[in-house]
Formats: sequence, structure tokens, C-alpha cells
Amino acid sequence: MISLRSRRSLLKFASVLFPASAMDPLRLLGLEGRGAGNAGFANSSLANSSLAISNLAISNDDARNLPTPDIFPTQPPELVREMVLVSHFNLARVRELVEARPSLAKASWDWGFGDWESALGAASHVGNKPIAEYLISKGARPSLFSATMLGQLEVVKAFVTAQPGVQRIRGPHSITLLAHAKAGGEAARPVFEYLQSLKDADADPPIPLPEADIARFPGTYVFGPVVNQQIEITADKGLLTWTRKGTTGRGLVHLGDRTFHPMGAASVRIRFAEDPGGMVMTINDPNLVLTARRKSEAK
Repeated sequence: MISLRSRRSLLKFASVLFPASAMDPLRLLGLEGRGAGNAGFANSSLANSSLAISNLAISNDDARNLPTPDIFPTQPPELVREMVLVSHFNLARVRELVEARPSLAKASWDWGFGDWESALGAASHVGNKPIAEYLISKGARPSLFSATMLGQLEVVKAFVTAQPGVQRIRGPHSITLLAHAKAGGEAARPVFEYLQSLKDADADPPIPLPEADIARFPGTYVFGPVVNQQIEITADKGLLTWTRKGTTGRGLVHLGDRTFHPMGAASVRIRFAEDPGGMVMTINDPNLVLTARRKSEAK
């Protein structure tokens, strides 16, 4: 068993690797809500990262004395999530995780509503070439999106020739193929220009959300009696974020008529409507229909 002193040392190590400021890039990536009500994800991530580090730091002898997890042989979810998270911006931590568990180079995580993202996909959409190349060298599966960011023009052209229209497929968080080319910088300029010539590798402009609705929708929506059966809607700079208590915030894309879909989940619909009792939110996901009423109005 790991001693109390060892656990404290590991937790201290975790606090150095994962200061609160390390969560800031998530706001740029759409992985965390933009409002102040979404601090819970950062806190839970820190806790899970501490657990992950303790799992990696123990010796083989200590490991033999630990009980076998119920999820074995599935990879620990906290490590999978951390792997995808740090693949956006932290090469050193990516190396540590992959050296400890080589299969994590192929890790994927669902950030919510089926917004799946691989570690390589994370590095690709932010233009992190060193992480992308490292992951591929360790067995990550190259994709159209990684080829686009890395400036592999002939590969991208081959995809489009083999599957016309593939340029319209979105990456994680609904990020377009053209945006991946832009993230690749000067090395990906030929790919960017090629995709621009196709006319449909980028997103349509979003439908503006009226200022009155930006102010009208935020609040806590309740769909059950316990704390995690609450959804926070927050607003920042004209954008709304949807966050179930204890989970990752999802940016909302306005489709018109008070209807949205979460980033990375175009088949999901979130609608707001007012009835005599107040504001109601309905989520179609698509086999689940959930209705939540704003907390001040919930009965």
C-alpha cells in the first residue's frame, strides 16, 4: 500500500504539474465554459490528475499489492481524459503518460454529447506540431485532420479525390478542416489555399443571438432533486455555455429561433421556451429528451 506520506508527496507533485492556470487554454478550445460558474471542471480535473499521477508513480512491488480495479483491462478514464487534455498544450506531460502507458497515444475522450476527441485530434486543431508528430511516432493513427494541420497537401488531395465532400466533415468541437489548415501556420499554407479553392471546407457564419436572449437564458436549470441534476447556462461575449454540474462546459451554436446545438454535436438540439411558469430548456440527444426548468422558477 502507498503510505500517507507518499500520497501527500504525490498530491503536492500534482499541484505543481496542474496549477489552476493550466486550465485557461480550455476556454480557447471550447472545452470549458466561459463563465464563472464552470470552475467545477478545473477542480475535478485537478483531483483526477492527482489520482492519475499516483497510479503512475508507484513501484512495481507496490502495484502488486493494490486491488485489481473493476474496470480492468479498460484504461483508467481519468488517465484517458488527462491524455487528451494535455495533448493540446503540454508535450512534457504527454511524453510522461505515453512512456508509462504506450497505448495512451491512441486515446480518445467524449467531452459531452458525443464530442469525441483523440489525443492527436487535440494537437491537430490547435496546431501543436511537436505533440502531433510525437503521438504519430508512438502509434497514434494519422487522420485527414492531422494531415491538414501538418501541411501534407498530397494526402489531403487524395482524401478529397477518394471521398468527394470529405472536406465538409467537422473535427472535434465542430472545428472545420480549413481551421485545421490555418492552425498549421506557414507550413500548411498550400493546404489552406487548396481547401479555400473548394469553397466548402469552412463553416457558415453563425446566426447572431439577440442581446435580449443573451441576457434572458442564463441561470441554473433543474431536472432532478440532486446537485448533479442541474445545468448551468452562462453567457460571455455573446456566447452561451451549457454545463451540467460536475462536467465539462459545452459552447452552444445558435441555429435560430432559440435553438442551439453543442459544439461537436450537430445532431443534438437544445431549445429554450417560456411558459406561464418561466423559462424551460429541452434537450434532444437524440434518443433522450430531457426538460429542465430554471431554478428560481422550478417547483
